Amino acid sequence: MSESHQQPALARCPGCEEPPASGDLFCGACGYDLSAVPARPDDRPTMAITVPPAAPAAPAVSPTGPPAPAVPPPAAPPVPDAPAPPVAAVQWPAASETDSSDVPAPVHRATDLPGTDSGGKPLPTTPPVRHDDRAAAVPAATEPAAEPAEPPYSPDSSNSPDSSGDFALAAPDPRTAEPTPTPAASTKVCVACRSGRVDPDGYCENCGHAQPRERDHMEQELGSVAAVSDRGLRHHRNEDSFAVSSTALPDGSPAVVAIVCDGVSSASRPDEASAAAAVAANEALLESLPRGTHPQQAMHEAIVAASEAVNVLAQDPPGAAEHEAHRHQNAPACTLVGAIMAGGLLVVGWVGDSRVYWVPEDRTGPPARLTEDDSWAAQMVAAGLMNEAEAYADERAHAITGWLGADSYELEPHTASFKPDRPGLVVVCTDGLWNYAESAEEMAAAVPPEAHLRPLHGAQVLVGHALDGGGHDNVTVALLPFTVEQQGAGSACTTV
Repeated sequence: MSESHQQPALARCPGCEEPPASGDLFCGACGYDLSAVPARPDDRPTMAITVPPAAPAAPAVSPTGPPAPAVPPPAAPPVPDAPAPPVAAVQWPAASETDSSDVPAPVHRATDLPGTDSGGKPLPTTPPVRHDDRAAAVPAATEPAAEPAEPPYSPDSSNSPDSSGDFALAAPDPRTAEPTPTPAASTKVCVACRSGRVDPDGYCENCGHAQPRERDHMEQELGSVAAVSDRGLRHHRNEDSFAVSSTALPDGSPAVVAIVCDGVSSASRPDEASAAAAVAANEALLESLPRGTHPQQAMHEAIVAASEAVNVLAQDPPGAAEHEAHRHQNAPACTLVGAIMAGGLLVVGWVGDSRVYWVPEDRTGPPARLTEDDSWAAQMVAAGLMNEAEAYADERAHAITGWLGADSYELEPHTASFKPDRPGLVVVCTDGLWNYAESAEEMAAAVPPEAHLRPLHGAQVLVGHALDGGGHDNVTVALLPFTVEQQGAGSACTTV
């Protein structure tokens, strides 16, 4: 049989100095081939290294004892099969006695010592760096220097600090750049940089900032009427809309109008539906009231006009294929509530669950809610099946039973006329507000005392009340101060 020669046992791996296990052919730590290691010679003579005589160095002094003996540096591990190069005497250059500041300089820098790389070539000379960060002049290298990969580091280059200590910007420095020309007056300006033009998609062409939607927060004050609408804290867009206006009756007396609409979120394009309804109802009132139409009749006609405007949104565009069977499914829809102050009357009209509240100015009389919801909860209460607390605690409470839209069952506009006997404030709002002040007493408590003098501020406070409560829905409110001469005691408002 064949005979295998046993390799000599190694104390340490030549590659990583780890002790191998007995019988290993490869190092378990670095994988070195232990079978290629030659046998250790029987005799390892010690060779003396001659160095030139040098001045004896001062012995190290221990703070508490005799001089410490010099510890020789550890010897490098032998490299197998590599002949030992002859040891040449190193000529250490003498150190200068003192430096420029008359301080002794007994040590040498690495740049003071010559040397070679692993291929035997002279080491490249590194230019010393001065404290002003500029390279000092040095003699030319013995070999031509390679082409630098990056431009030299100098104060004039773009990658060096300027006089202020800041690094130059890739873009023009705004401190020295020419000012951006102001856009034309008709151009919409970015709300972030205040200089860029906003493109049709709603982004700034200068800084790229997305602009807030125009309907996210809207405010309007017109004489004695004001309205505020806000997107709220949970919805991604504002689906409410409003319109406030004033006109004159045939006898010259003023008439003030407020319309508030709430888009039905489960329908398609609810924001368009509420906007179309608010505009149509407001235009209808501004056209009929100056002709002498009774405000209550004018309100009824305005709701019908708003319903027709919302129905148009569900129609197929010209030239499109016929989808008559599915056209009314999930059609755009919204609710509407409005108020008119004209000729000493307060006329309200509504379809849906938006509301009108009456809050007396002196707060001595009781507040009142002037509308009834078209909702599941209201129907349960009206039918005597539940009390109001039980009905509105049900998850179906806010399901509306009346709305404007092509898929509504039947349009039934509600109108009512009141003749208040004392001054007060008319609150026209969506459920985004009254969800946080449902009863008339809660709404009156939320209205600030000076709201009849500052209706815009009062509307802002009410919107803030809803946002502080959670802002789960869009919030829209219009305030109309109602002024009459004092006529003595009586109910807050009476029906004509």
